Formats: sequence, structure tokens, C-alpha cells
Amino acid sequence: MKTYIYRCSRKPDMYIYLAEEDDFSKVPKDIYNSLGIIEFAMELELSADRKLARENTEQVMKNLKANSFHLQLADDTSVEELMAKLSRKF
Repeated sequence: MKTYIYRCSRKPDMYIYLAEEDDFSKVPKDIYNSLGIIEFAMELELSADRKLARENTEQVMKNLKANSFHLQLADDTSVEELMAKLSRKF
């Protein structure tokens, strides 16, 4: 499975993985707006036996299949917690 990885300027070590290159259409607007400047980092072929430095490969692949994106946060914050924080701002 191919993934396209983008660096996000808002927080160090924050990346978004996409199932399709440059296709942010499935990323919720609040999450997309929280990313800051987005810069292409790399294209990567994922498989069950491929290790990622900070993420569980199987979880990334699951999220890409279900949501077309996976968000790697700088800390242990989950996407759900990020969404809750963003909704409190508005």
C-alpha cells in the first residue's frame, strides 16, 4: 500500500499520511486547518512487515483504508483528543 507523507508546520514531528497524493478531501476541515503549512516529505510503500519509527504500521494502514488519512501527532494525543480540543476553540 502506498502512502504519501506530509510534514505539518504547526507542531514538531506532526505528519499526515494520505492514501492518495495531495488528496486532503477526506481530512476533516478542523484537522486540516490545524496542520499549518503542509509540505510533502516522502512517498512510502507500506506493508505489514515494514517498521515505522514512531507509528504502528498496521494502524496506519487501517486508518488509510478506513479514512484515507492517518495523523501522526508529536505526542500521545489521539485524533479524537485533537478534535475535542479544536471544537472547544470554536
